[in-house]
Amino acid sequence: MNLILFDLDNTLLKGDSDYEWGNYLAEIGVVDKKTYTEKNAYFFSQYQEGTLDPNEYAKFSYEPLAKNKYQDLIAWRNNFIEKKIRPMILPKAIELLDRHRNHQDTLAIITSTNKFITEPIANELNVDHLIATELEMQNGEFTGKIIGHACFQENKINCLNSWLEKVDEKIESTWFYTDSYNDLPLLEHVTNPVVVDADQRLSEHANKKGWQKISLR
Repeated sequence: MNLILFDLDNTLLKGDSDYEWGNYLAEIGVVDKKTYTEKNAYFFSQYQEGTLDPNEYAKFSYEPLAKNKYQDLIAWRNNFIEKKIRPMILPKAIELLDRHRNHQDTLAIITSTNKFITEPIANELNVDHLIATELEMQNGEFTGKIIGHACFQENKINCLNSWLEKVDEKIESTWFYTDSYNDLPLLEHVTNPVVVDADQRLSEHANKKGWQKISLR
């Protein structure tokens, strides 16, 4: 099969779902607005610079999940998808997904953003397969901890390989669409790297490598 991998944030979406989720929790008063938005922006700038420590970010980002009931989190997430995520879905991203579906390709989203946030987004995009950071639960509630490692930077390859072991399909070729320099390890790993509305460092690297560059904006 031809496996087509897509980053989610700032690739298929016009924005970052993880960052906006934090802002949304601040907006509806789940967390202290001033403190949380400042820290959220701090970590987001680290992500953009490629210096983010995923374990440090996890302690901050997943604390609200651990401190609130799962049923409340689901209600907030439903509103978040409706109000914040649906307007971020790019029409050209839908066209790209449909084009690969028409070629009978296997589509998967691979993202560092946790599965609690991204699973309904993958459903919105009609993408059956999702590889994302997994969160630990006990007795039906989040603990605030990650299962294994965050699906981030070089660990995206490990997460992909773990998923492929479960799928047990012969892969003929792999494509990966992403905007971020953080995804360089996986871009180097696949047979067909494609950069999408790339940040400056990734754009320059793509030029040197002769990789395909596209825009979905």
